[in-house]
This record gives sequence, C-alpha cells and structure tokens, in this order.
Amino acid sequence: MKLIVQIPCLNEEATLPETLKAIPRTIPGVDAVEVLVIDDGSTDATSQVARAHGADHIVRFTRRKGLAAGFMAGLDACVRLGADVIVNTDADAQYAGSEIPRLIAPILSGEADMVIGDREVGQVEHFSWPKRRLQTLGSWVVRKVSGTNVPDATSGFRALNREAALRINIVSEFTYTLESIIQAGKKKMAVTHLPISSRHTRPSRLFSSTWEYLKRSAATILRIYAMYEPFKVFVLIGSALTAGGLALGLRYAWFWAHGDIRGHLQSAILSVLLLILGFQTLQWGIMADLVASNRKLLEDLLYRVRKGELERGDGRG
Repeated sequence: MKLIVQIPCLNEEATLPETLKAIPRTIPGVDAVEVLVIDDGSTDATSQVARAHGADHIVRFTRRKGLAAGFMAGLDACVRLGADVIVNTDADAQYAGSEIPRLIAPILSGEADMVIGDREVGQVEHFSWPKRRLQTLGSWVVRKVSGTNVPDATSGFRALNREAALRINIVSEFTYTLESIIQAGKKKMAVTHLPISSRHTRPSRLFSSTWEYLKRSAATILRIYAMYEPFKVFVLIGSALTAGGLALGLRYAWFWAHGDIRGHLQSAILSVLLLILGFQTLQWGIMADLVASNRKLLEDLLYRVRKGELERGDGRG
C-alpha cells in the first residue's frame, strides 16, 4: 500500500519546508509514504527547496497553468508512480500534516473512495463574512448537484483512492475543489468527510480581492451546475420564457375579446418573441442533455484507456 501526498505550489519557498516536515513518513496500514510537489511555474526557488527538504518527486510547469491543472497533473503522476492512496494538501501549512492518517482511514478501511477535510467554514473566524456565505452557498449547490453531503466543498485537504483518481477529469481552469466532488457524486463514488483543524495563512493567490473571488466562484458554481445538470437549467429558463410569452399572449387575447386592442400590439409581438425563445431554449436543453450523455461515455472511455496503460506499464515514472 503506497500513499503519495501531492502538494500544488506557486512561489512557496518560504512555507514549503514546514509543510514537508509535518508530513508523517510512517503510517499504520501504509507500506510507503512519498511526497510529490507540483511546481506551477514558480519564479522563486520552490523546486530547489522541495528537493532539499525531502520531496520524492517533482512535477514542474515552465509557466503558470493554474491550480486545477496542477491538481490533475499531480493525480496523473501519482497513479503512474503506483499510488494506492493520494492526499492533496496546500503548501502554506494551512492543514496539519498530522491529520493525514485520520484523513485516509476511511479509504484504508474500504468505506470511502474520497474523503474531504471539513474546516467548518461557518465558524472560521479569519474568513470574511462574504467568503463564509459564498463558500456555504457553493457547498450547498455542490451537495444538490452531486448527491453528496460534503459541508466544505472548497477544502483542499482531501484523500482519494487510486480508482477515484483515475476517474476524475477536471475541466475548470479556476479550481478543482467543487468539480471533483460533483464528478465523484455523479460517478457513484463513496464520498465522505470529517472535521479537521486549519489555521490562518497568507491571502490566497487564486484571486486578488474579495470581489474577484465572488465573481469567479459564482461563475464556477453556475458553470458547473449547467455542465452537470444542463436539462434542468435549460428547462427552467425555457419554461420561464414560455410562461412569460403565454401571459402576455393571454393579456392581448383578453383585450382582443373585448374589442380593445389599440395600444396593446406590443404585448402580442413580445409574446411571440418570448414563446419562440422559450421553445428554442427547451430544444437547447435536449441537445445539451445529449452532449452531457456523450461526455459520460467519453469519460468512461478515457478511464479505460488510462487504466489499461497503467496495467501494461506504459509511461510509468
């Protein structure tokens, strides 16, 4: 049983030594513990510091690709290196390395495919009020879409088994946290969570201000929901447009029945436009649902290809 702890990094030469030092190298039930650092095009000495402080493997991008790309590159490298369990943690020492044995326990016992560390964000004092509210809302949306009960969907402290790592395919360019849970839920993986401690660290490098965080997170939530529940989204919009068109049409019909249509022609025109848009949107919903079905087939094919390559030993690091 091999555990690999992956750490996505961007200019983390100052905090990385503490994070690496805190990772336990012996865990009951685990034969080997290794550390993989993903250097997302850092301009400082992150890679050199990682090597000097005991990182076993390093994946380095020549330019910044983003947290989601780093997460996926880490998963791919971990499974090629033979990991049975993968833990993802932050390089800023926000999460305690001493909690890794507790985090992976449900996976080792066969109870879960993915475990999320719950920071209990509603009680985290160093989070701003908008950030707490948005993260709570985002987690609620993720629970509804994925069918899981994860209360802290944005937590970066999480563990996956090998099968889950092979099935995850992140397409978002902002972050992996929300989409990975949704995919796990849609693919019927066993997802659980447990409370963890976290500490206040430097401001996030994913965004430069609270407003940017609000915009990008809200856009990510809406995009993910539309991606995985396209039929519901288009039916809701199409139904609203159709209902508006019918209401205006009935209004015009009432005036027409009473012989008073002067000044109400605009209602008839707008009614026709809304009805056309409504029916078109419903058609788009059907097409989007078919596209989503094709995506499921492609993801299953990709999973089989990746698993076959690993079983044949192709590209092992």
